[in-house]
Amino acid sequence: MAQSWTFGKKLGAAFGIVVLLTVGMGATSYYALQVVVAQKDRVITHHAQNLADSLRMLAAMEGNNAGVRGYLLTGEDRYRAGAEADAVEFQAALARVLERDLTSEARQLGAEIGASRTAHQGRLDEVLALRQSEADTTALLASFRARVAPAFDALEAQVDAFAARQERLMEEVRLEADESAARAIAVITGLVIAAVALALGIGVFLNRTLNRQIGTSIQHVRSSSAELQATATQQASAAKEQATAMSEISTTMGELLATSRQIADSARDVAKIAADTAAGATTGKESVRDARLALDGIREQVGTIVQHMLDLGKKSQRIGGILEIINELAEQTNILAINATIEAAGAGEAGRRFAVVGDEIRKLADRVGSSTKEIRELIEEVRAAVNTTVMATETGSKAVEAGAERFAELAKAFESIGELVDTTTGAAREIELSTKQQTTAVEQVNVAIANTAQATREAEAGSGQTLQTASQLAALSDNLARLIQSQPAIA
Repeated sequence: MAQSWTFGKKLGAAFGIVVLLTVGMGATSYYALQVVVAQKDRVITHHAQNLADSLRMLAAMEGNNAGVRGYLLTGEDRYRAGAEADAVEFQAALARVLERDLTSEARQLGAEIGASRTAHQGRLDEVLALRQSEADTTALLASFRARVAPAFDALEAQVDAFAARQERLMEEVRLEADESAARAIAVITGLVIAAVALALGIGVFLNRTLNRQIGTSIQHVRSSSAELQATATQQASAAKEQATAMSEISTTMGELLATSRQIADSARDVAKIAADTAAGATTGKESVRDARLALDGIREQVGTIVQHMLDLGKKSQRIGGILEIINELAEQTNILAINATIEAAGAGEAGRRFAVVGDEIRKLADRVGSSTKEIRELIEEVRAAVNTTVMATETGSKAVEAGAERFAELAKAFESIGELVDTTTGAAREIELSTKQQTTAVEQVNVAIANTAQATREAEAGSGQTLQTASQLAALSDNLARLIQSQPAIA
């Protein structure tokens, strides 16, 4: 039956097949591009947003804990306000996640995260309530670690699990997109090969059966076939570029996740520094208390010394009184000795010995009076030394009192822990640097998405050009039909 066809029919049939292959190739390319674009949109609008909200929840959790810890340490309302703002941000991010189209497993994870967050907030409220009645920072931090840390770890593990699941889903979608692109490339390549082979066959057939009158038309057909092949190659390149862009998106999202984890590590370092600061303040407070006890002991010893010196002064006064009595006895003895000497002189030769004795007694009385005078001078010196010692001791006691007051002020200074804020500021700077890195990663995501959109537009333009080329082939087929007359069937 094929032998009875006219050349126009054969040519029309051949070009009809080419047109069908071309239309099929264009439709396949368009469908493949639509699938890849849909998968890319699903990654960007669904999984990527879920992952970003997961990272926001992690950041809000860290900020909430840091704000509560800062409020416990300083009692300043700005830390508590910051913690409340982070709690609101966490709830907003969780609400956005739950509003999206989630699977039952993801929705269950979201519900578990909400329940854990409620438990975590309850523990935080308990610790904040203790802050109103408890002024001991060490006890507050210990209560914070005992009550809040387990709930925080559980909540962090659930959020990390949700984020890991979103990463896994993104990777699965990316692999599906790569497979779709590979299949589309294979189908397009096969169609191109089939179209080229068919065009070559038509060229050989027309070259054998037609004359030079349709040579120009054959060249147009070959040119159209080459253009069709170039278009198909361009579509394949665009598909490859789209797959590469999707890989860049996946890599950049991984960097974003790593940066978020670095932020979490920096926040944990801040918490550790705050704990070390509190421990150092506690040790300093104990040292100040021991020094104050030592000063109290010194003050008691000084008081004892003052009492002993006062007793010594009193005893010196008693000794002075006794010396007065001795001095009076010496004077009376001297008077008696003088009288005895006078009486002995009146007695003549018989009282000479008695006069000698009286003279010796008078000399002894003079020596006693001199000794008494010296002892009195020594006692006066002792009294002066005692008074000086008492005054110096009182001055030392006042200095001890002043030292005790300074130690009390030092204890208050240790309780405030204001000077250790510089270390916390350094850790905050590390968090700021990590945040900048995260911003850079997000910018890379935007660039990769823009590249993907550009490749998609180029692929769509290539599909339109393929359809236009197929229309030109149909028009050339009509021209060939008009050039060729109907031929009689061969018997």
